[in-house]
Amino acid sequence: MKKATAEFLGTFILVFFGVGSAVLMGSHVGMQGIAIAFGLSIVAAAYGLGAISGAHLNPAVSLGVLLAGRMSAAEFLTYVVAQILGAIVGAFAIYVIATGKADYAIATNGLGQNGFGPGYNGGYSMGAALVFETVATFLFVTVILGVTGAGAPAGFAGLAIGLTLTGIHLVGIDVTGVSVNPARSIGPALFVGGTALAQLWLFIVAPLVGGALAGIAHRAGLTSAEA
Repeated sequence: MKKATAEFLGTFILVFFGVGSAVLMGSHVGMQGIAIAFGLSIVAAAYGLGAISGAHLNPAVSLGVLLAGRMSAAEFLTYVVAQILGAIVGAFAIYVIATGKADYAIATNGLGQNGFGPGYNGGYSMGAALVFETVATFLFVTVILGVTGAGAPAGFAGLAIGLTLTGIHLVGIDVTGVSVNPARSIGPALFVGGTALAQLWLFIVAPLVGGALAGIAHRAGLTSAEA
């Protein structure tokens, strides 16, 4: 229960900082500011809650950890449920705050949802979105498994993971808004509905595939210092 609570709160922090920056401050801080906010959310949660649960905050990360042999299937399911609930509550909190502005409308302004195609950011194709989300998640989970494994410098994991997520956002916000995290995508999409909900499958499938590949590669010794 303690680990589940930590994952819930950590994912709430991720969505509140990251999605919140996009919805409430996007026009002021731009894509670079949003990228930094997502990275800082990981740093905050990792150092604040990481000692309890490892601060996965992401079903794709938990899947990678599971396939790398570092957690049980039962624990994986508990983490995923907590992460999704944390993302939903985080998105709801941002929505409630956003509605306090007179000219906000979720149909027009959105809720930091992920997407692709005409009308969304750079208008990138589904194929481009699929490749970006898979590759970016693979790299993200590979870094996480590496910096939390044997031989990694102690005390720097949270910073390394946060900076990696920042870098991923600097590359891909214009492509998909950056998910690399099914929970982060599910939260806003449930409130926005429509196209966001119709495209949600990609932001569940691609990150899970990327996370799984990273876990398998790590367990095989390809990306692990422990092998």
